[in-house]
Amino acid sequence: MRTIDDRIVHELNTTVPTASFAGKIDASQTCKQLYESLMEAHASRDRVIKNCIAQTSAVVKHLREEREKNLDDLTLLKQLRKEQTKLKWMQSELNVEEVVNDRSWKVFNERCRIHFKPPKNE
Repeated sequence: MRTIDDRIVHELNTTVPTASFAGKIDASQTCKQLYESLMEAHASRDRVIKNCIAQTSAVVKHLREEREKNLDDLTLLKQLRKEQTKLKWMQSELNVEEVVNDRSWKVFNERCRIHFKPPKNE
């Protein structure tokens, strides 16, 4: 799901012209399309990660309730710990996502700022 972010430098280098080639390619349209692709990819990944967090949180909550009813069940404790670890990984993935997004927007703005101005509300 991060392909667009992984390849943004290459994408910009191959689609946004330098000053010497500025007349041959419509950089504003290219930047607009890239902007829309980035927005869509970031929103999609954010939605997926948050959905996973919500589902795993529900599982953790359920396992905690079960654990309170049966304190001697070691299998249940192992499963709870496993789900808690998974939840922490997913929450840390949101931080990774923020770093990836910031890097992509920085590169995008460096190359596209003179060709395309994103809407103010985003």
